[in-house]
Amino acid sequence: MRFFEIVLLVFNILLMGWILFFKNKTQRSFLIGSGISVILMLLHGIIEGMRWAMIPAYVLSVVALLLFVVRLRSKSRQAGEQPARKRSIVKLVLLTLLTVIYSAVAVALPILLPVFTFDKPTGSYKIGTVTYDWKDDSRDEVLTPDPNDKRELMVQIWYPADAKAKGKTAAYHSDANAFAEGYSKMFNFPKLLFSSIGYVKTHAIENAEIANAEPSYPVLLFSHGLTGNKMQNTFQVEQLVSHGYIVVGIDHTYSSTTSVFPDGRVAPLIMQDIKSITDLDNANEQWVEDAKFVLDEVEKLAANDPDQRFTGRMDMNHVGMFGHSYGGATSTQVLMADSRIKVAINMDGVLYGQRLIPEEGLGKPFMMMSADSSVENINSTTEGSPIDMKKEVLPRFANITKGGNYWMILNKTTHISFTDFVSFSPLFQLMQGRNIGEAYSLINDYSQDFFDHYLKNQPFRLLEQNIGEHPDFTILHD
Repeated sequence: MRFFEIVLLVFNILLMGWILFFKNKTQRSFLIGSGISVILMLLHGIIEGMRWAMIPAYVLSVVALLLFVVRLRSKSRQAGEQPARKRSIVKLVLLTLLTVIYSAVAVALPILLPVFTFDKPTGSYKIGTVTYDWKDDSRDEVLTPDPNDKRELMVQIWYPADAKAKGKTAAYHSDANAFAEGYSKMFNFPKLLFSSIGYVKTHAIENAEIANAEPSYPVLLFSHGLTGNKMQNTFQVEQLVSHGYIVVGIDHTYSSTTSVFPDGRVAPLIMQDIKSITDLDNANEQWVEDAKFVLDEVEKLAANDPDQRFTGRMDMNHVGMFGHSYGGATSTQVLMADSRIKVAINMDGVLYGQRLIPEEGLGKPFMMMSADSSVENINSTTEGSPIDMKKEVLPRFANITKGGNYWMILNKTTHISFTDFVSFSPLFQLMQGRNIGEAYSLINDYSQDFFDHYLKNQPFRLLEQNIGEHPDFTILHD
């Protein structure tokens, strides 16, 4: 919860108790109490922005003001008969119950639907960001009925910014309404529950000057999960950028939560009819081609950026890729398909795609990160599912660590532990077996250690030192 939300809620709960249970309230005290409540509500609205989850708190601010007006206009009451004691006790119980219910609802709504924040990145760099709309005229868009449509992608680049960089901080989502609609379809929950994402901010500064501390920076492509989006791993992207990486996030149009183009067009999520593992393998090839196309465009920026931001500043000899879920599978596929990608991390992605890991291994540095619950699912036979995980998927994992690669399994985690989605509500966090902050730290520390070693030629700090079983994770390595 945000600062003024907390202050307003606490004050209004105390104000409600005072109104209901304290006698001998003067007009002056009513004026002060209702006035403070309204002022706090206005400050909250102006500074933080109002949202529907705070409606119970707003209602009490208005009720307190109305009670003051009514009290001001009412005539002095004459002394009368005192109510029966039994009636007073019933009234007290009802008032107490009303206070408890109001307080519970008023506090629960903004807590369950928070305006969450991202931890401050630990690196020495600030973060800059810029967004591009790139169209691949060589490829038809196969997910729309219009035969003239070409594949068009929204791409966001995060990069190290100077320590003195200042400017507008980027919102988590460019169009809160469109993404709330997308999340509603993605999670199958009412759209209203996702309206608070419009208030979530990042640490990235729009169009900031790139840092001059290093002549160039390694480049990492990021591919989201099926129905996810390029911002879904902001907790990880910002951390990597603060330590000297340029991260290029791809929205895989019509397979992402939503894509919002600069001219206002919205490409919604289109759920494809998947009937077999072959369907998933074939569909993934479009994502592989997306990554190759984006890498082509990044090379153009590195050679001659019209804005002169990235010209000569992207180290195209040290390029890696990482992704979550279906995007993790894409990272593995691109590592095998494109010589420009030197290293890759697959975060809890089933190994879908047209290329299988060879018996001798990938021949390039690779790291698999998995939730223990996902590994358990892969090792089981699912009744009624179009894909038999144990029979069709498990064999694909046999060669992950061949050739000296790594497989890290995080204990007490789930598929969404690798994304920001866990932060959307404490209800999602309750599904995890551990504190999500601890999981984020492990993901960030070990992914950075992996990339630092292979793209920056730094010695391992963690991976090689922690091979084997540990309370929080297991690292397998041939």
